[in-house]
Amino acid sequence: MSGPVSLGRRALVEGLGTAALVAVVVGAGIQATGLSSDGGVRLLAASLGTVFGLGVLIALLGPVSGAHFNPAVTLAAWATDRRGRRAPGPHHRSAPDGPTAREVAAYLGAQTVGAIAGALLADAMFGAPLLRLSTHERSSGQLWLGELVATAGLVWLVLGLVRTGRTHLAPPLVAAYIGAAYWFTSSTSFANPAVTVGRAFTDTYAGIAPASVPPFLLAQLLGAAAGVGLTTLCFGCPGPDSVPVPVPDSVPGSVPGSDPYPVVDPVVDSDPERVPADGGASRPSPAVPHPSRGPAHTSAAVPGPTEGNTSHR
Repeated sequence: MSGPVSLGRRALVEGLGTAALVAVVVGAGIQATGLSSDGGVRLLAASLGTVFGLGVLIALLGPVSGAHFNPAVTLAAWATDRRGRRAPGPHHRSAPDGPTAREVAAYLGAQTVGAIAGALLADAMFGAPLLRLSTHERSSGQLWLGELVATAGLVWLVLGLVRTGRTHLAPPLVAAYIGAAYWFTSSTSFANPAVTVGRAFTDTYAGIAPASVPPFLLAQLLGAAAGVGLTTLCFGCPGPDSVPVPVPDSVPGSVPGSDPYPVVDPVVDSDPERVPADGGASRPSPAVPHPSRGPAHTSAAVPGPTEGNTSHR
């Protein structure tokens, strides 16, 4: 992509991506219940469908909107940017790198509307009654703790990938984490406020009763805050040049404004005494190595919701 992506388009993509994600989650659950009466088989089928669908959606739509599909991720990016700009000394940043309040509002609205639309779409595909609220009660302290843990881990992973410049790994790693969290958390890892609201609109395997939604949302927000804290604990406050929010028109894992995958002359590269015909301009910067040489020790950006510049379930 070339040039900045408008907020309207990014919000639209977030809505479509979240709708597709919820359609995958709900549809996989309906299909699983029709194929087997065994609870383990149902959970396996639902988790596999979510893993594959989520990975594809992040890879496809990440370059446009950052593929948040999750208010917890959007709010965590916003909070991380505010912390970086407030940090004293060398960590202080005067210019915003993360989403503004306006962008956060647009993303959250699109994600929520998209989640509801995705649940209705899945019900329509399988001939289930439309606009029937779920009767599946999910209310207990252990489930709320499971949601807190699942969301904290997701936010920790997403922000950690950004801070270490490995956002190109987001599609497989985020999808793998959600697939694992289906099994190691008591709540089967909703880990997403928008998806939780959307799943209240389907009275199927993946549904959640409306009365059970508020405690889940609170647990997820607390988990997001914990994820931000874990990121700061592990990687410190964002540095002055770090970009904790995606840059839509850059290649994941690159430094904005640089050539992320410079052309390397294999002969010149192996012989430090030989100078290429262009006078050395083709030599890759030490801070941005060729993909085969491992990550650079610099801050990197991933596609995200800022003008001119990752579940999830």
